[in-house]
Amino acid sequence: MLKSPRMAPSRPPDPPSTERNAPSVEAAFQAVPPEVVAEILNGELHVSPRPARPHANATIRLSTLLSMPFLFGTGGPGGWVILFEPELHLGPRPDKLVPDIAGWRRERLPGAIGGDDAPAHYDLAPDWVCEVLSKSTRRIDKIQKMRIYAREGVRNVWHVDPVAQTLEIFRLEGNHWLLVDSAAGDERVRAEPFEAFELDLALIWAE
Repeated sequence: MLKSPRMAPSRPPDPPSTERNAPSVEAAFQAVPPEVVAEILNGELHVSPRPARPHANATIRLSTLLSMPFLFGTGGPGGWVILFEPELHLGPRPDKLVPDIAGWRRERLPGAIGGDDAPAHYDLAPDWVCEVLSKSTRRIDKIQKMRIYAREGVRNVWHVDPVAQTLEIFRLEGNHWLLVDSAAGDERVRAEPFEAFELDLALIWAE
């Protein structure tokens, strides 16, 4: 486990843009079939295949492990809204992102579910995001999306690699990401912003 924080390689986040997404890009986004994941990042459409089995397994297991203590308050403090693959519309273009898991402190998102007329997306930046890395999305997750999350003030980002069985925990410090801890294999970790719960990594990789 990494004990000494270090700055993750990064550049300042992209400044807020006054541009809008091109109508052709928005139309292509709407036309993407449901069996793939579509995102618009800095005005460009990115289409990724649905997650492979290790990715899907790690995502649902981690979501379940965190939801019990922090969403439902079972064995933990509660106080969070945790969503699986929410569609985020951030910034004026807007950038349209689909993190694997995202969390908001409940006081910031009291109407998380809404009614039948509520939009399918969320335009309030989460407090925490988890991206599960895969070969097809690694570069986007680690570069472009991190810059957008920094620009929007997301406080913490986790990167989970289900093949390497690693977890990296980042905290936003000013305009830069600080790698505050990392863990791997069957380690147990209290990872911010969920330090109230000891996370057993072995449960994330289990089959």
